[in-house]
Amino acid sequence: MCGRYAITLPPEAVRRYFGYVEQPNFPPRYNIAPTQPVAIVRGRIGPDGGLERHFDLVRWGFLPSFVKDPRQFPLIFNARCESLLIKVSFKNAFRRRRCLFIADAFYEWRRDASRAPRPYLFQRGDGAPLGLGGIVENWIGPNGEEVDTACIITTAANGASAAIHDRLPAIIEPDCFDVWLDPDESTTDAAFALLHPPANDVLRFFEIGPAVNKAVNDRAEVQRPVGAEPPADDGPAAPAQRNLF
Repeated sequence: MCGRYAITLPPEAVRRYFGYVEQPNFPPRYNIAPTQPVAIVRGRIGPDGGLERHFDLVRWGFLPSFVKDPRQFPLIFNARCESLLIKVSFKNAFRRRRCLFIADAFYEWRRDASRAPRPYLFQRGDGAPLGLGGIVENWIGPNGEEVDTACIITTAANGASAAIHDRLPAIIEPDCFDVWLDPDESTTDAAFALLHPPANDVLRFFEIGPAVNKAVNDRAEVQRPVGAEPPADDGPAAPAQRNLF
């Protein structure tokens, strides 16, 4: 599963990579957790009939349209790729409302019987951002309230990462962004074919300290490798909660 991730690169570098229309400015986030507002990229058909990419903020925690009371429904922050075209919760969103979660790192925990789970940081070996495949649903409540919700799609681990965790978030490469984001149902099969583990050389990963275990720890120190000397000053701590990305 993928239950925490980060986006710390400069906003303009992120915009160039994903190619969305808007020019948002946002602070670095080192420890993004489910239920928080998160940045995604969505595809929409523009006035000229071509596909446009747009930056949006949504809630990380997918709510299918049939849910009446979110308090009585389990939090869905990941969706297994194997279930996307089978489960009624996901299949319509996958056909029409795919998205990219904007990230540049994510975290997984290695578990064994002899010790507490140990967190690892994963990032691209080339230092580029990560486009994590996701799906979006606009949930409308019984009183007319609306909220856009989303979750990250996961695939099987690759050979390099399997010792840490048996799943990975689906990583969509830039040359496949348009196929992935196209809302036309005719692209469903092509998009599904993109859901496979990355090659072993795409990601690098290393063990980090336990600070990432608490979502209130949203600062650079959570990414420090185990055994690394702390810098003189990590800078001021981020607020425990942010209302905006």
